[in-house]
Amino acid sequence: MDADSTRSQLTAALVRVAGGDRAALRLVYQDTSAKLFGVCLRILNDRSEAEDVLQEVYVTVWRKAGSFDPGRASPITWMVAIARNRSIDRLRAGGGRRMEPIESAEDVRDSAPAALDLVEAGQEHVRLATCLGELEERHSTAIRSAFLDGATYEELAARMRVPLGTMKSWIRRGLLKLRACLEQ
Repeated sequence: MDADSTRSQLTAALVRVAGGDRAALRLVYQDTSAKLFGVCLRILNDRSEAEDVLQEVYVTVWRKAGSFDPGRASPITWMVAIARNRSIDRLRAGGGRRMEPIESAEDVRDSAPAALDLVEAGQEHVRLATCLGELEERHSTAIRSAFLDGATYEELAARMRVPLGTMKSWIRRGLLKLRACLEQ
């Protein structure tokens, strides 16, 4: 859709919003929320505050859509002005936070693991579970208890009623088989 038809569609939707048409407000929101959220976030530099202000922006659009004059400004320009003014008002009311230039957003890292890392970890988990399942049950149980539950060799030997040397041998043999399986 080109800029003129987008502008016409938004103008028509704002006229319908002025008449109380909720579906038209939903359309306006869908077409403009990303841009207006970006304006709020840029000014406030706080996601939660920007979300709150964005909600206020659409309440204002709902209440004041009748005052929109397409001869004076495009619909998006009118709404950006509302978003900007609401954001500045919130900023002033909050004691004034320091704004960072938009270019600094490149330096902000998401602390969550990357999707590829999550997929690889899931695949490794499946491989490990499969290989542990191929071991003798007593070896698998001993390895799981020692390395996943944190039990000591002495605790495992007492729990499974075997000499300490036997427990160490089971775990050693199990780890060798596990390693060979995982290297395949």
